Order: sequence, then C-alpha cells, then structure tokens
Amino acid sequence: MDSFELNKVLGAVLGTVFVVFSVSLVSDAIFSSHAPETPGYAIVASEDGGASAGSDSGGAPESVLPLLASADAANGASIFKRCAACHTDDKSGANKVGPNLWGVVDRPVASHEGFSYSAGMQAFAEGGKTWTYENLDHFIANPKGFVPGTAMAFAGLKKVKERADLIAYLREQADSPAPLPEVGAEGEAVPAEEAAPAEQAAPAEEAPAAEQAPATEAAPADNDGAATEQGAAPQEEAAPETDGGNAEEAPAQSAQ
Repeated sequence: MDSFELNKVLGAVLGTVFVVFSVSLVSDAIFSSHAPETPGYAIVASEDGGASAGSDSGGAPESVLPLLASADAANGASIFKRCAACHTDDKSGANKVGPNLWGVVDRPVASHEGFSYSAGMQAFAEGGKTWTYENLDHFIANPKGFVPGTAMAFAGLKKVKERADLIAYLREQADSPAPLPEVGAEGEAVPAEEAAPAEQAAPAEEAPAAEQAPATEAAPADNDGAATEQGAAPQEEAAPETDGGNAEEAPAQSAQ
C-alpha cells in the first residue's frame, strides 16, 4: 500500500471519529440532565392514613347522606358501568373479580356466598359491620384508604354527587330497598332510636254520658183520687162488674 492510500484510510478514520465526537457533544447539550439535590422521590403520607384521598375538599369525604333523597338512580346506572367489569348487580348474577352486589345496602360485610374475600376485608368485617350508606360512601370514595388491605383496585369516585347517584342505584337493586337514613343537622345519620317519634294520634274524646232525663214525678192525687194538672192522667177505672155479668135491673114500680 502506497502512502496515498494510507493517508486516505487515516483521513476516513479521523473524520468518522470527529463526526461521532461532535454528535455526542451536541446530544449532551440538547438532552442534558442534572442530578437532583436529594436522590429519590419524597412520598408524603396523609396523617389520616389516606382517608382524605377520596375527599372533594381535602378533608374527610363529603357525606352523600343529604343527597340520597334527591339522587339520580338512572345516572347511577350509567356510573355502575365502570364497575361492571368486576361486579354484577342482578339477583342471580355470578361473582366475578368482585362479589355480586344485589342487595348490598345494609348487607353484612364480606358475607356474599361463594366469594373469597381478601384478608383486609375480612378484618374490616369483624364486629358485625354492615354496608351502611356511610360505609358504602367512604369505601366508594377511597377503597384502599377506608379498608386497608382490600384487593379492590378501583381508585374511587371523588365527586360526592356521583357517589350519591351510584348508591341510590345500588339501593334499588334489592328485593326490598333499604329505607333512606334520617339525616341530622350536620349531615350525619341519626340512629333510628334517636329519630323524632311519630306524632301520636290524639285519643278519641270520650263522649259524655248521656244525661238521663229524670223520671217525671207523679203528682200527688187529690182526696177524690183525681190527678193534678202537672201529673200524668190516671187510667180510667173500670166499671165494676155486676153479678152474673148482667146490668142491674131497675126496681119495679109499685102498683097503683
């Protein structure tokens, strides 16, 4: 190989190195990344154990109880479509990833036949808990925050109106819909024994005993036996019967 060809090969190699080095410098300038001052990610846990994650305003979830009486169950049926991948809502519906939800309102927690509940849900059910309107509200708002350890992967409904409509729909999916709760001044449920008793019907007024008219006192009779004007008229005395029932004959006239 003569010197001319050797110079061409060396020039090509150097040119390639120059191009690669230039591209590296330009890409570093465009896609530069700076090391963070503190490595890793800061995870801030809420003091209430995550219960506020399902709230609309940063505190505890806004209660659905005041909205249930006017909730739109038809809209709740549309919202339930998001749950249909894991739950059925008809009476004969089978369990899927989640249990069947027919009659879920006021149903004991973790009690649906044939479904294998998570350890977290079984622990939550201890003490005889039921799916009251309040428990459903908190669970739908933030499942993992309300029942730690639950296998339910749903993130929760943040809007209180959507939760009210969904619960109103679930309430209707039962043989006998559960009665709506009594709501106190602050939006909490009022226990049945503390609810205002029904106004008792006024007892029927006893009719006063009918005044008995005093018996008319018979007026004293006169010496001759006749009743006075104020007394009742005495019955006529029957004429005395004659002997043999015949009228007394008139005495015969003496013969002249």
